Amino acid sequence: MILVAGPYRSGTNDDPKKITANVQAMTDTALKIYRMGHLPVMGEWFALPLIEAAGSKQIGDARFNEIFHPVAVQLISHCDAVLRIGGPSAGADEMVATGKAKGKKIFMSLDEVPKVSR
Repeated sequence: MILVAGPYRSGTNDDPKKITANVQAMTDTALKIYRMGHLPVMGEWFALPLIEAAGSKQIGDARFNEIFHPVAVQLISHCDAVLRIGGPSAGADEMVATGKAKGKKIFMSLDEVPKVSR
């Protein structure tokens, strides 16, 4: 299982269209990882429904911050690796640092991810 870590809010000024583009870039990468024989995951897949259920009113409010990065940090414990994609992102860099601290494989490009057979 490989966690895809990339920018979510970084560089967007919280513009929903730019955030959607960031999520799409991570999702597109997740599909490529899947087709390479791995199980991809994104923290957003877990966090965003919980954030909505918690009643968050806007990105960055207390309920959003309570859940968004902590979910991804917990998820890393269940992953074999972290793939860092995209541009500058403190959150994605945190996922890489957490992965390293937990002894996970860190890939800095999709080209580094080995193909496997299922």
